[in-house]
Amino acid sequence: MSDGSRDDHAGDGLRGRLVRVGVALVDAEGAQALSLREIARRAGVSHGAPRRHFPTHLDLLSAIARQGFAELAARVAAEDRESAGPRERIELLARVYLAYAGSRRGMYELMFRHDLLESGRLGLRETSLPLFARLAELVARVRPGADPVVVAGALWANLHGIAQLWHWGSLPLATGGTDPAPLLAAALDAHLGPAEPAP
Repeated sequence: MSDGSRDDHAGDGLRGRLVRVGVALVDAEGAQALSLREIARRAGVSHGAPRRHFPTHLDLLSAIARQGFAELAARVAAEDRESAGPRERIELLARVYLAYAGSRRGMYELMFRHDLLESGRLGLRETSLPLFARLAELVARVRPGADPVVVAGALWANLHGIAQLWHWGSLPLATGGTDPAPLLAAALDAHLGPAEPAP
């Protein structure tokens, strides 16, 4: 086994390889599979090698979660249309969020692990805040008389609840639904008020 002292690519090296392996592992087997030993084994290095770059398990998990936040932000940026109205942009953001939660389940669960966000390792909280700030700014334009941070927080909590309960099967069972879209529409109406009818 290599000790990881040789870089794979200039400026990337073992650190980047460990994160890539971790991302692949969380996608394949979920967040519970992310042990330092298993990531090191799959990266082809000794089990102690990751500690050179990630002194604690939380550091490595935070680096992997940062990739998730970066990908979610990129997906939102790709779908967002500044020419659209603020409510439409919130709906786009919410749809991307729910789609990401459904398609990248292991990563999504890792990104919102309380211990990672609480630790603040590698600025993980700061990585997640720009998306929330965008949501709050759009909410302020839809509901100018309300506290946009509170409304955005309540809407985000609602979206997170839909994502989790849909994944666990609770919402499909309770509602008999096969698509979370009506739940999203109801959440948007509840927090933002009814949508303006199309002209």
